[in-house]
Amino acid sequence: MKEKNILLIGKSFFWISFLLGNICLFGYVITKNDAFAMCGYLLLIFGTIINLLVILCLVIYGLINKSQLKICMKASMIICINIPIAIIYFYVGISLLNI
Repeated sequence: MKEKNILLIGKSFFWISFLLGNICLFGYVITKNDAFAMCGYLLLIFGTIINLLVILCLVIYGLINKSQLKICMKASMIICINIPIAIIYFYVGISLLNI
């Protein structure tokens, strides 16, 4: 696999997760529709699982193809940028729901 394709995987999963999280959070903030909050909660669960699987696949691919390990780790770190964002959104969402 080419380096640009590996980076594209990392960037794509980052942006998809980021945009879906924003839609859920700001959708709830603007509309107060509980469906957005529920979707945000499900996104946390399934998004975490999917992103971890992608990271695992990237790391395994990098370990198998040693020449690609550095770029695979870079793509994995791009995905990991969402972790602090998700934590902040989680606490904001919980405070908005008054749980």
